[in-house]
Amino acid sequence: MLTTTVLAAALTDAPMQALAAGPLPALGPDFLDAEKLINSFGTAALIGIVAVVFIETGLLFPFLPGDSLLFTAGALVAQDSLQLNIWVLCLLLFLAAFTGDQVAYVIGRKLGPKVFNRPDSRFFKQKYIDQTYAYFDKYGGRTIIVARFVPFVRTYAPVAAGVGKMHYRHFVSYNVIGALLWGVGVTLLGYWLGNFSFIKNNIEALLILIVGVSVLPVVFELWKARRKEKAGETVEGRDTDYDEPVERAAVEREVFGHAATPPVDGQAGTEVVDDGAAERTER
Repeated sequence: MLTTTVLAAALTDAPMQALAAGPLPALGPDFLDAEKLINSFGTAALIGIVAVVFIETGLLFPFLPGDSLLFTAGALVAQDSLQLNIWVLCLLLFLAAFTGDQVAYVIGRKLGPKVFNRPDSRFFKQKYIDQTYAYFDKYGGRTIIVARFVPFVRTYAPVAAGVGKMHYRHFVSYNVIGALLWGVGVTLLGYWLGNFSFIKNNIEALLILIVGVSVLPVVFELWKARRKEKAGETVEGRDTDYDEPVERAAVEREVFGHAATPPVDGQAGTEVVDDGAAERTER
C-alpha cells in the first residue's frame, strides 16, 4: 500500500497541482484525517498517537486511521513538525500495537464466541467477522501478521485467535513480528521518506494522498462484497462461506487444531474444547 503511495507521488504531478489549487480538503471525518488528528493532540501528541494505535488494535474499534497515522507520524517527525524522538516513538508504537493485540486475544479467549455473536451495531458488523475468518482460512496463523495491514481485519483477527484458542506462544510470536513490521516499519518508512526534498516540500498533498490510498483496501473489499452479493455469495454484505458458527468452527479446526465455536441448534460439526484440551491439541 505504501509502495503504491510513493510510486504515485513520484510518477505524477498530482501533488503539485493540488498545492497550486489552494487548500486541500480533508477526506472523511476529522478523526480519519491523520494529520488533523495528530494536531488535535497538541503537546500530548505522543500519548494520543500511541493511544489510537492501542484502541484500534485492542478495544474493537476499527474506525481509526491506522496505516496513515503511523506513516504521517513518522513523516511529521522527519519534518520537525512533531518534536519527538523517532526511536522513542517507534518503541512506544511497537508496545501499543503488541499490547493491543494481547488485550484483544484475552477478550476473545475469556468472552469466547459471545464477542462474535453480537448483533450488528454502529461500530460492530458481523461482515467484518466473516472477513476475518476468510483471512484465517487463506493465511492460517500468519493472518495475525498479514492482518496488521488490512483495515477492520487487524482489529478482529486477534479476537478470533482468542476465540479459537490459538496456542498462546504461537500467537505471541506472530504478534511480535506483526507489531514490528506494522507499528515500527510503517512509521520508519514515513520518517525516511520524509527526508526526501520532494516529500518535504509537498507534505500536505502527500498526506492527502496517503489517506486516500489507505482507504483503498476498504473500497476494494466493498467492491468485492458487492460482486459477491450479486452472485448470491453474500447476504446483506456477509460472506456466506463464513457467516455460520459451523463454518467458523471448520476454520478454527483447520487453523488452530480444534473448534471453540459453540454448537447451534440444527448444526453439527462444532465442539467446545476446554483450555487444557486446547493445549494438548496444540502440542
